[in-house]
Amino acid sequence: MTEPTAEPTTLASLSSALSETIARATPAVVSVHSHRARASGFVWKAGLVVTADEALADEGEVEIQFADGSRRPATVVGRDHTTDVALLRVGGDVAPIKLSTEIPALGSLAVILAADRGAPTARLGMVSLSGAPWRSLRGGEIDARIELDVRLRHSQQGGLALNAAGEPFGMAVLGPRRVLTIPAATIERVATQLEKSGRIARGYLGVGLQPVRLDDGLGAMVMNVDKAGPSAAAGIRQGDVIVAVNGEKLSGVRALSRGLGPQSVGTVVELTVHRGGEPLNVKVTVGERPET
Repeated sequence: MTEPTAEPTTLASLSSALSETIARATPAVVSVHSHRARASGFVWKAGLVVTADEALADEGEVEIQFADGSRRPATVVGRDHTTDVALLRVGGDVAPIKLSTEIPALGSLAVILAADRGAPTARLGMVSLSGAPWRSLRGGEIDARIELDVRLRHSQQGGLALNAAGEPFGMAVLGPRRVLTIPAATIERVATQLEKSGRIARGYLGVGLQPVRLDDGLGAMVMNVDKAGPSAAAGIRQGDVIVAVNGEKLSGVRALSRGLGPQSVGTVVELTVHRGGEPLNVKVTVGERPET
């Protein structure tokens, strides 16, 4: 008489499910080697790899190492410092992975699947914050704030964040004092634009500004004006002090810059300036920041 087969424990079932989930996604995860820097990435489309811009060197050659150990040179298609998304082009026929735009719930499990010198690595954690869209310190529009309670090495930046169902919902990056996830919606939007034009359009007023404190708040003094820029065309002069934008008091130079995202190009903003002690309203059509 044979002994009855023991039912797997809950922990064993969870362990097996996690292992199977990781195995399915592993082929699309790669190592990214740039000048004295290592990061992770994933195949977003055929021949295109997404990685963390912050972890990518500013110059030098780039090489991709795939899960099967093969190495191929890559070129930078484009990179966006404000959302931490960089797009690379590489040869090969590795199947891309499909991203899920569903935002994970607070407290749900998350697996970070990355690579180190081509070898897959995995870390298990929890979604410690799942919140509304936000703007990065560099002015990038991030579609949801997702923080993970997990440790992350520098070489694991750019790895995939998977939910309990094995669906990748974003890219793991190192934020100030915490691990953040750049959500799938942001990656799709930014990477698509980088693939199309190699850059992300940013609004441009064509002025150099210096914050100044006024009796009734903050202002931004115009220190220089691009003669070919939109502000010069609208009549803004050196020495003007911007005190409001579209009727709202200015909260700082950085806030004004952050408002000049891709969607601002071509829009008209009304700047309230003080010139010679007198208020003046000037309408400026936001231009596109030229490449430097």
